[in-house]
Amino acid sequence: MKAVIPVAGAGTRLRPLTYTQPKALIPIAGKPTIAFIIDQLVAEGFKEFVFITGYLGEKIEDHITKKYADLKTYFVNQDTREGLGHAIWSARDLIKPKDEILIVLGDTIFEADLKSVLSSPHSSLGVKKVEDPRQFGVAEIDEEGFIKKVVEKPKIPKSNMALVGVYKIKEAKALMDELDKNIKAKKRTAEEFHLTDALQQLIEGGVRITSFNVDNWYDCGKKEVLLETNAILLKKSGYASKKIPFFENTIIVHPVSIANNVKISNSIIGPYVAIGENTEIQYSIVKNSIIGNFAKIEDASLHHSIIGSDASIKGITQSLNIGDNTEIDFS
Repeated sequence: MKAVIPVAGAGTRLRPLTYTQPKALIPIAGKPTIAFIIDQLVAEGFKEFVFITGYLGEKIEDHITKKYADLKTYFVNQDTREGLGHAIWSARDLIKPKDEILIVLGDTIFEADLKSVLSSPHSSLGVKKVEDPRQFGVAEIDEEGFIKKVVEKPKIPKSNMALVGVYKIKEAKALMDELDKNIKAKKRTAEEFHLTDALQQLIEGGVRITSFNVDNWYDCGKKEVLLETNAILLKKSGYASKKIPFFENTIIVHPVSIANNVKISNSIIGPYVAIGENTEIQYSIVKNSIIGNFAKIEDASLHHSIIGSDASIKGITQSLNIGDNTEIDFS
């Protein structure tokens, strides 16, 4: 089975961070968002990955080819962003007639029983109950667990089961054929080619698709969700740093993730702080924040902040969202 991961989005809701960094590479709990997805799938035996790139795609390709050199990876550029269906269709030449695929959106961290999903004889879509399904693709499910209908962002939802961005498709070639029909016929919904339209066409054509419940789902496209996800993961086993070196006159409030070659002095760090490599912090208080690589923070008190790589901050008490290569001096 091949993994297909669309990472072409511009991440406009995370600007200014995403002006210089694709959102798939923004770190959470010490590693890029995309790494959580890849590591999870590798643990389930996946060896072939198709990445659909676009905005800042060269950075994603460079990161993945260096960090995951042992995997068989393909990179397809989505020339124009015309919806998720168009993104998946862009990879059609890499999908063979007998292939089965697992599609996972590149900004979605999820927890589910993947072993059961992958062993199911049917195609299956990940779902989770939400309070307001109007902002999501929605699945209407019958009593046996099969999906009767999928609709993209319905104005009047008939279900509160949202599609979370994880799709196991056994009939991959048939899905590509439906996407191809829609694109050639310019069949859009709300000006985009949606994956849900093609999935609905498969269902109407007789393909039986089940649903599976996702235990936890983090759509990491907003600052608030990134910080919440960072805190949740740091509290889980295996994400926070266990061995923390001595830092002069510094208090560490666990859990935190501190990368290599970090210098901290005269500061209070934590809880729920992730710090990237080669960052320097002195005379500061930092909590509930994500700090990038090579950042410099001095005489600052930060909370609920995201600080990009190579950013420099001095003399401030604030909640910030600062992109890469930024310098701020409030002293």
